[in-house]
Amino acid sequence: MSFAKPSKVSRSRINKAGKTLKKEIINSDFESAVKLADNWRACHAYPINTFQSTLRTKLRKYQNEPIVAQRLKRMPTIIDKLQRYPNMQLTTMQDIGGIRAILGSIEDVYKLAKDYRENKRLPHELYNENNHIQTPRNEDGYRSLHLMYKYRNPQAKEYDGLRVELQIRTKTQHIWATAVETMGTFLGQALKSRQGDKDWLDFFATVSSAFACIEKTPVLPRHQNMTKLEIFKAVANTEKKLGALEKMNAFYKAADEITGKRKSEGSSYHLIILNSLEKTVEVKPYSRDEFKKAVADYAQIEAEAVKGKKIEPVLVSAGPLSTLKRAYPNFFLDISEFCKAVAEIVDKTKK
Repeated sequence: MSFAKPSKVSRSRINKAGKTLKKEIINSDFESAVKLADNWRACHAYPINTFQSTLRTKLRKYQNEPIVAQRLKRMPTIIDKLQRYPNMQLTTMQDIGGIRAILGSIEDVYKLAKDYRENKRLPHELYNENNHIQTPRNEDGYRSLHLMYKYRNPQAKEYDGLRVELQIRTKTQHIWATAVETMGTFLGQALKSRQGDKDWLDFFATVSSAFACIEKTPVLPRHQNMTKLEIFKAVANTEKKLGALEKMNAFYKAADEITGKRKSEGSSYHLIILNSLEKTVEVKPYSRDEFKKAVADYAQIEAEAVKGKKIEPVLVSAGPLSTLKRAYPNFFLDISEFCKAVAEIVDKTKK
C-alpha cells in the first residue's frame, strides 16, 4: 500500500497555513492553505495504520469484543479546533491522526493504558496523557483516557515526530460521545465543541454523570454533591423538558438505509458521507490498494464541506462494515443504544 510521505515544506509554512485556515476567508490563499493542511494530515495515515496494528494484537486477550478504529481528523474539525485554541499550531495538534480502543469495562481501559505505559519495546514517545475518566470535563461531561505519542520508527524515519492520539474508552462512554455528535448534527449545533443550546448541553452532561454512577467512576464536579438517585432524576427531568428521547428516536428513524452495503464488506477503507440536511448517509468502500484514491476523494468532498455545504465526510478504517457501524455509529445516525440506556435510567426514577 502506498502512503503519503511528509513533503519538504517547512513546518513554519504549514503552521502559517493553519493561521490562514483560522480566518476562513475563501480566497486563493485559503485554497492553498487547505491543500497544505490536507497533505500534512495525509502523512498521518502511515503512523496510525502501524499503530492500530499493534493495538489489535494487544486486544486479542481482551473479552467483550473490543473495537478498534482509526481516523484522520476532518478538515472542518481541524479548522474549528485551531479557532477555539488560538495558541495551537497545525503541526502540534495531537489528534490529527487518531486511534480508538473501545472496551467492555473500566478495568480493561486502565489495564490497556498500563500496558502501553509500561511497554519498553514500544518505540514511540509518550509525551502527554489526559485522563478524562478520573477527571471528566465539567463543561460537557466528556469521558475518555487519551495517550498522546510522538511517532518513532527506525524503518520509516520520515514519519518520526508525527503525533498520534490513542483514545481508550468504555462502550458506555463511546455511546455517549457519539450521541452528542449525532444530535449536534441533527440540531445544527456544535455540541461536541461545547457550543449550542444550554438545555441540550446540560442534558448530555447530566447523562454523563449518570453513566459514571453506573460505571462507578467520578461524576462531573457540578454533580459531586448529588446522590445517584438525584442525578438520575435530573436526567429524567431534563429529558422530559426537551422531549429528548422522542426527538432522538424520531431522528434515528428518519435516517435512510446505508447505501453500498454489499460492496463495502471486506473493504479496507470507507469514506462515509453524511448529508445532515437530507439526513442521509453514503458509504464508499475502497480496497487496500485504493488508499490514494480514497484520500483524493475525501479531500474533494471535504473541500465542499469547508465551503459551507451540509456535508460531513470522514475516511475511516475499522474492518468490515458491521464493525464500522459499531465504531462510528454517529456517522450512521445510530443513537439507539444511547436512547435505550437513557430510557433505563428514567425508568429507575419511577420505581
